[in-house]
This record gives sequence, structure tokens and C-alpha cells, in this order.
Amino acid sequence: MADHTVTSEVVFRIRRFDPTTDADPHWEDYRVPWPPGMTVLEGLKQIKESLSPTLAWRSSCRMGVCGSCGMFINGRPRLACNTQVSELESSLITVAPLPNFNIIRDLVPDLIPMFKAHTETQPYIIRDDTNEQRQPTGEYWQSAHQLEQYLQFSYCIKCGCCMAACPTCATDPVYAGPMPLAQAHRYNSDSRDGGFAARKQVLSGERGPWRCHFAGECSRVCPKGVDPARAIQLMKRQLVFDYLKLGKQKCPASIAKVPDGMKRREGIPEAPPRTI
Repeated sequence: MADHTVTSEVVFRIRRFDPTTDADPHWEDYRVPWPPGMTVLEGLKQIKESLSPTLAWRSSCRMGVCGSCGMFINGRPRLACNTQVSELESSLITVAPLPNFNIIRDLVPDLIPMFKAHTETQPYIIRDDTNEQRQPTGEYWQSAHQLEQYLQFSYCIKCGCCMAACPTCATDPVYAGPMPLAQAHRYNSDSRDGGFAARKQVLSGERGPWRCHFAGECSRVCPKGVDPARAIQLMKRQLVFDYLKLGKQKCPASIAKVPDGMKRREGIPEAPPRTI
């Protein structure tokens, strides 16, 4: 597709599957107009509106933020909403549901196993001062350097593209996968968190990082630039240091103290009361 001004149509080859009527998935071709700037998601909407109203997929924000529209596009896990047809350099666009997941219907993968594994790693800040968390009196202190230790891993949008690209996920149903493990490391690396001992029960077992073969495909396909492969390797080191007792005992960050003499500037309203 070198001359984009000449090409006016593109063929979408879509993997279709309806469990109520189909015994196996099959491919169907749809020819649609291709205006400059069209994304794969916009092409799917054209197909649903004019050619096949039964076509099913999952999407929401259309801005590469929610992660709902992860699909297997031209042999690679991508977000349909920010994948330009012109970037694929082909007049034939193949679209299938993300691999390594069961199919609910057409392009809709069953992400429940991924989110179940994510939940098992307790992806939230764990501390002993539960009263402070429920009725906060201040902010937990954290330096800019401590923020950098986990910041990039917090950009994950849970789209499942890394899981679809992982060869270990394809062959090992017990393995938690790059998304849950990277998010577990995100909280283990947070200076405000003290839940490593609790998460270690999951991370040191068969679902943990030791199953990773370090193919690195999870990091290559991430649409947000997160590096799950790095997180998993850092987690291995963290577990080894903990086993050998070489790591420093990390104490969760304390409440930041208000400097003496500090006064609230005039005109700045108070924060609204907590709703949860």
C-alpha cells in the first residue's frame, strides 16, 4: 500500500465465531471504503453498520486508554482504536481475537482468567495502618526517585496484549502471565506499600515469575510502552534477595509531616469529603 491516494478500498478478513451456531471459528472477508486516517476500529464499525450487524467486539474509549479493543491484527496483538490501516502496509487486514484466551464471540476474548490472576496478586497498597487508610490525616511521603521505581509499570491499561503475545501463556495455563506479575511488581516497588510478604505466597509458586522464559514479546507489543519483561526479571531478583536475606527490610513510607509555620494559601478550597 505504497500509494495511499490510489487505494480506495481495503479488505478486512475477520475471524468469526458464534458459539450458539458455529462448531468452529471461520474467516469472512469484507470490502470497505478506506479513507485516509481510518483506524481498524473505524473499519469494524463500518462493517457492522453496513455489512454484518452481528459482528461483535469490545471497545470503549477510542483513544488508546481503556484497553478494551485489544485484537490480533495482521499477526500481532494491538489496540484497534490506535492502529491505522495505513500503518499495516497491506490491502488485506486480518483481525482475530487475542490468542491465549477463550473466545466469547467473534473478536471478544474471555479475559476473566487474566483478571482473576491479577486479583490474586493483591494489586493495591497493603499497610498495617488501616485506620490511616480509612481516615487519612495526611499524605504518605515519597521522593521523586522512589516514584520512578514503579511509575512506568503503573501505565498498564490491562488490555491483555502482553498475555496474547506471551509464549509461556500459550503453553502453561498455570502461569499468571506478564500483566498480573508486572502489576504485582508495581506495588512491590512502591515505597508506600508493605505487602511483599503477602504477595510472595503467589509469586514464589507455580504461577509466579519463575515460569517466565524471558522471550520479551510482552514488552514488544505493549501499546503503552510498559516493560513487563523487565518487571518480571526484577521480581525474580527481589525474591532471591528475600530468600537469601540480602535485601534491606523495606518499611512503608510514613505520613509526611507538615512543616512548622506552613499556612494554607488564601482562596484555595478544602478538599471535598471522602465518598468511599
